[in-house]
Amino acid sequence: MKKILLSILLFLAIHQIHAQNANGTVNGKITKENSEPLFGISVGLKGTSYGSPTDTNGRYSIANIPSGSYTLVVSGIGYQVMEKEIKISKNQNLTFDFKLNEKNEQLQEVVVLGSREGDYVNEISSLASKSSISLKDVPQAVSYVTKELIQDQKAFLITDVVKNISGINQESISGDYMIRGFAGGSNIMINGLRISKGWMPTLISNLERVEVIKGANSALYGYSDPGGTINRVTKKPMNVSRQGISFSTGSFGTIRSEADVTGPVNQEKTLLYRVNLAYQDAGSFRDLMGRKDILIAPSLSYLPSEKTRVDLDLICSNINARVDRGQPFIASTDGESPLLSTPKSLSATYANSYNKENTLSFIGSVSHDFSDRIKFNSSFITYQYERDYLEHRTNNRYGVDGNGDVLPTLMEMRLQRGESRTTNINAMSYVNFSIETGRISHRALIGYDFAQQVTPAGGWDTRLVGAFRNADNTGALNSYDPDHPELYLLDGDGSPVPNMPYFDLVNPDYTPQDINGYFTRVTPRATALYYTHGVYIQDQIRMGKVQVLLGLRQEFYNDFENYQEEDEKKVQQTSLIPRLGAVFSLTDKINLYGTYVEGFQPQSASIIGDPEIYGGPFDPLTSNMIEFGTKSEWFNKGLTLSASIYQIELNNVLINANDAINPDLLKQRGQERSKGFEVDINGKILPNLSISANYAYNEALITQSDNLDLIGTHKEYAPVQMGGTWIKYNVNKGQLNGAGIALGSNFVTKQITGADFDLPGYTVVDAALFYQIEKLRLSLNINNVTDKTYWVGRGRAGTGIAANPGAPRNFLFSVGYTF
Repeated sequence: MKKILLSILLFLAIHQIHAQNANGTVNGKITKENSEPLFGISVGLKGTSYGSPTDTNGRYSIANIPSGSYTLVVSGIGYQVMEKEIKISKNQNLTFDFKLNEKNEQLQEVVVLGSREGDYVNEISSLASKSSISLKDVPQAVSYVTKELIQDQKAFLITDVVKNISGINQESISGDYMIRGFAGGSNIMINGLRISKGWMPTLISNLERVEVIKGANSALYGYSDPGGTINRVTKKPMNVSRQGISFSTGSFGTIRSEADVTGPVNQEKTLLYRVNLAYQDAGSFRDLMGRKDILIAPSLSYLPSEKTRVDLDLICSNINARVDRGQPFIASTDGESPLLSTPKSLSATYANSYNKENTLSFIGSVSHDFSDRIKFNSSFITYQYERDYLEHRTNNRYGVDGNGDVLPTLMEMRLQRGESRTTNINAMSYVNFSIETGRISHRALIGYDFAQQVTPAGGWDTRLVGAFRNADNTGALNSYDPDHPELYLLDGDGSPVPNMPYFDLVNPDYTPQDINGYFTRVTPRATALYYTHGVYIQDQIRMGKVQVLLGLRQEFYNDFENYQEEDEKKVQQTSLIPRLGAVFSLTDKINLYGTYVEGFQPQSASIIGDPEIYGGPFDPLTSNMIEFGTKSEWFNKGLTLSASIYQIELNNVLINANDAINPDLLKQRGQERSKGFEVDINGKILPNLSISANYAYNEALITQSDNLDLIGTHKEYAPVQMGGTWIKYNVNKGQLNGAGIALGSNFVTKQITGADFDLPGYTVVDAALFYQIEKLRLSLNINNVTDKTYWVGRGRAGTGIAANPGAPRNFLFSVGYTF
């Protein structure tokens, strides 16, 4: 990895030296009609590789141009292309300024497009409709975070991003979320293609944006989470040469580096490339919980004509860390909250624990316009995930003495050692039709997709065979019976000897443990296979100010019981999934909408494949959502505002059974319902004042359950209110020209845990300082400015045993250079 980064740095240095010996130079400034500077606009010489994007002040500079006549081309997403014939001589310095007009026509139907560089605004999401219609015309709430906001906040993981999106809160720090009160993130998407979730979140340096469609999107994609789907959109090659590097260092011994190199491969600019590299060596305020990450993400784009585009992406990620099960608590004996009973830094594990994850994704997509009215898109992904782990963790129980009484400061431990692997294939193809029938226009869609996940043979898992050693010390028993102490090996105090020594919460000892001294059993990880496919149709009909969206999908979900065994049995589930929505254009800038969608979500192959661990069989989850809202544009389309009210019902919910013998055992609950209100604001109020803000009110209740006492109570880890803001101000004149400041905050109200305590609400304040010196950018990000003590969600150790604390005050200083 270091050699790769050094090679890129050497390349960039040689490129800069070469540029200083320029024959001629063209520079200038690109603005909107209102003189607002435009960042990231491509400026280049037609038919050559000479070009430059504009900086945050809208300025560009193209150096080392040989003498001759050229066509200067200025282009940017959402703006009309401008060209100018120029002639340049040796050592000549020419200046050309341009004012760009916004486009009125539809944006190109490519999944990567939609945001203008330099803005917090996104204009399009193919995830929401599989077409290039504006987000304003989609009858469903869609939230997003652009790469500009990701860069300003120095977010490196998806868990750093979700606070900017209404209705999403972290359920854990390892990438589990609650979206509108329902668990999400079990299935994630890259460029609209489904993959399985790894154990830990990966680096996001290769992302163009993160977007979330609220509610189930089963009518287009088959099974999906009821609260919403998170999609990661990757960066794509640009047709102008651009290189950027950045280095960061900060609290907890954090060191980060990133490189982003893009441009044309040939003079015709029909073949483009981009390489994103990232490295992180980050410590933590939590004991033993640092991590090292490497991300390598090259991509190619081939544009043989204006009607055809081929994109290829390779994403390789490596994680070396430990699983953070949260801060364990001393057992409460007086009814008080245990949150402050132990230090936030405490981890119930040992130094020889580890978690190594490798993922490899290959993504391909083809788009072709047969005509102005018929467009074809096809894409696929192959995804491989491997995990090698050794984990010492709590067994969700405290130690006991000879009378069977709880020892509140000693935790029973659990061993997990193993290797696992999953592979995913997802492919989809669809055709868009634009049809005019008198005063009525149709944007029709027909498509087919296929998804498969395999857990192949060869995986294995080592676990303890019991919690307490038997009297002969030749094996272990699952639980302790104080009426029959003669069955157990006892210590000098007459207490049963655990199979694996207790973890002392008062005097923690992280010394590596010899796992060969435990009574264990190695079992093969169950092989599993599921595949699902579906055909769907959709039509968005426009009649004046009214648009109606009609969609229908037939889904065929197939999984296997006892896969690759003699009694293997194929089980098929089918579902007919409708979607109905309507949009009314109150004005050119304000739309009102309503929608009804249904969701379908069979249980995952891993759950079905291990009934001895998870229980079951379980019925599939089904959901429905009714939503009404408004979407609007302000300040010359520089600011977008969306607001929605909704109700979602989810049936056959899986929850932890809290079984003392099997901590992974699940059970099914009847029905849950959430209803609420959300608002998202993104964009610019002034040319140098940007904002991202969100708020959500959500009441998530248990409406059906075998336990009658639960009916009408709030769901676990579903706060009633949450929200956040991020405001950035740039100085664009005077002696402080290039300086900037940002202030942000996010808050979450009380979270029910299902135990005898709740997680208190909190507000966290962040800040950042920026300074741009031509192509050099300095930034200082300070997170949790007030050093607030808070907990973000549950610990993976189990309900009532642990919770994930938020990070104390920390900083990150970064230096970036783009040329």
